Amino acid sequence: MTAEPDGPEDRLRRFATIWSRAVFPVTSTSLTRPEFEIQLLPLARRLSVALLARTFESAEGRAVGAALVDAHCTDPEALSRALDCVDAYLVLYCGEDGPQEALRARSARLQHAMAAGFAQALRERTLAEQEAISRAALNARSLVAEALHASEARFRAVFEGAAIGIGIADLEGNILQVNGALLRMFGGSEQSMRGRRVQDWTHPDDAPQVWPLYEELVRGEREHYHVEKAFYRPDGTALWTNLTVSLLRDADGAPQYQLALMEDTTERRLLNLRLRYEATHDALTGLPNRTLFFERLEKALSAGEGQRFGLCYLDLDGFKTINDSLGHAAGDRLLVEVADRLQSCATASGEMVARLGGDEFVALTTGPDTEREVDELAGRIMNALVTPISIDGRDLTVRGSIGVVEGPAGERGPAEVLRSADITMYRAKSAGGNRFELADPEADARAITRHGLTTALPAALERGEFFIEYQPLVHLGDGGVRGAEALVRWLHPQHGVLGPDQFIPLAEHTGLIVPLGRWVLEQSVRQARLWQERRTDAGALRINVNLSPCQLTHPGLVQDTVDILERAGLEPDALCLEVTESALIGADDDLLKPLRRLAEMGVDIALDDFGTGYSNLANLRRLPVSVLKLDRSFTQSMQQFPADPVDLKIVEGIVTLAHSLDLTVTVEGVETGAQAEQLRILGCDTAQGWYYARPGPPERLHELALVDAIS
Repeated sequence: MTAEPDGPEDRLRRFATIWSRAVFPVTSTSLTRPEFEIQLLPLARRLSVALLARTFESAEGRAVGAALVDAHCTDPEALSRALDCVDAYLVLYCGEDGPQEALRARSARLQHAMAAGFAQALRERTLAEQEAISRAALNARSLVAEALHASEARFRAVFEGAAIGIGIADLEGNILQVNGALLRMFGGSEQSMRGRRVQDWTHPDDAPQVWPLYEELVRGEREHYHVEKAFYRPDGTALWTNLTVSLLRDADGAPQYQLALMEDTTERRLLNLRLRYEATHDALTGLPNRTLFFERLEKALSAGEGQRFGLCYLDLDGFKTINDSLGHAAGDRLLVEVADRLQSCATASGEMVARLGGDEFVALTTGPDTEREVDELAGRIMNALVTPISIDGRDLTVRGSIGVVEGPAGERGPAEVLRSADITMYRAKSAGGNRFELADPEADARAITRHGLTTALPAALERGEFFIEYQPLVHLGDGGVRGAEALVRWLHPQHGVLGPDQFIPLAEHTGLIVPLGRWVLEQSVRQARLWQERRTDAGALRINVNLSPCQLTHPGLVQDTVDILERAGLEPDALCLEVTESALIGADDDLLKPLRRLAEMGVDIALDDFGTGYSNLANLRRLPVSVLKLDRSFTQSMQQFPADPVDLKIVEGIVTLAHSLDLTVTVEGVETGAQAEQLRILGCDTAQGWYYARPGPPERLHELALVDAIS
């Protein structure tokens, strides 16, 4: 028998097992390894849920990092092993069948959040420990003071047995006594320590308030102070301490000595610095990550008057192809090499390079003259990518698209600047890539408007913001109205009436064109039925409705059309569906099958914008079309008399060909009487354009048709 495949819970337990085996050897816990695995299982489940969530929540990763500290995984190696385990196995065991590249990016962000949560929790735990030590230090100070006044023997016991470093000096700063713990911290002898003065222990990293506090204490103006302070050891290395200095008074209350209590925090500080580095740097390339970049960008944008900034937003062209063909390991090596090259481009003061994620990098320059510097920086980046990168014996040519934003500090926020750079980068990519473009506020505004329209489309359809205008189709022989083309409009609350060229491409991109197109077809067919009822003595008006390429491939096209016609009570021969020529170039039988079924039912199929798709004219024979709509580019020269003879010959040839195939010819964009007359002479059947009427409400078409019937 074939074994049943592992379910999600089994894979989750495997991940928790691997995690526990990796981290348990460096964890200070009394639990057994299986017990520790049970403790990690809920954390693994939280990571799995965060990995597959619709939106990324960094709080989940931070919570898991904090939970590691609660589980006594405070050794730096424990965090490193945990992050390595998540990086290697989280997507493998918990990613299910999701997009691998996106899941790996989500996993990397979870790792950074874990590191940040670990660092925060460790810091809070450290502060709690420091508070406990401070209380112990105050108690020690009290004990030492009592010992000085009461018993030298008791003082010695406390002084030498204390776990923290203790030193006593007079008010002039001469060191009188130090205990063993302090000697071990500094690594020197008692003689060398007692020969020094407190004032000699300055350090470049001393906070500004350290020495003023010291002066106040020795003058008797304060009883104690607490600071974080660094010292030089005899070997030149740094010793970081939590330092509490207290004033000891004699029996009469006069200042007599100063007592220093020191806790060695060097290792803890190094761990915090390491965690900070891991939380702010990309694990793969070592470059600053998104978090650190935004900190630097925000600082640059809040600089004083006269300061400027320049930003280059780089996205590699075709990186996904490299990942798909050579694998993620090769893609990672490529990114590391690109990062090294970018780093070499930004070495001047005020310049930095960061990796935002995936194959996206940014370079930032600041100062008073970034208008020139950012152009030079972008040029250096483009030149750095020219030389091929060798991966597994293959020389890979790397191309990139860069969006450049430059301006004065203080006018925009980080999110706005990065959005402008992102928009500009995609403009460079759409222009062919391997280039950089400068940000254009007008282009940014158009892109933002497009994005706003895209997000507003679904709600607009639900709120009924769309309406249809109808442009009449006129017979060139007798001038009678034969029907109309349905043209959808969007009455946008902010932008007013929008034409189809402003939102149809967005609807096609998002897939909303299918429900929108179904709505247009339903409304148009219902309107055609109303015209038919009001014009019983003059023949039915036909309705032309446009179909997008997306609708052509939708499996419900035929059934939707049949249902709409039946509900409205309209015969199929009163409907004409218009399909652009470009949508049918190279169309196979599967794509043509629904059109053929509609044509067999009696629905006319019109080939719209004919002449713009560069298709083979002989291909018309296999298409289920009954109408050719000649593109207006062929007839523009006919608006004046005499027309271009070449255009006349072309149109005449198309009309002759169409009629020989039993196709009727409709011409778009007729704007003058001379143009209409010339097209009639050439044998075109019907026409539409502003010469007859602009698109308008359905009542206007009925009026035009009624006038035609009377005349």
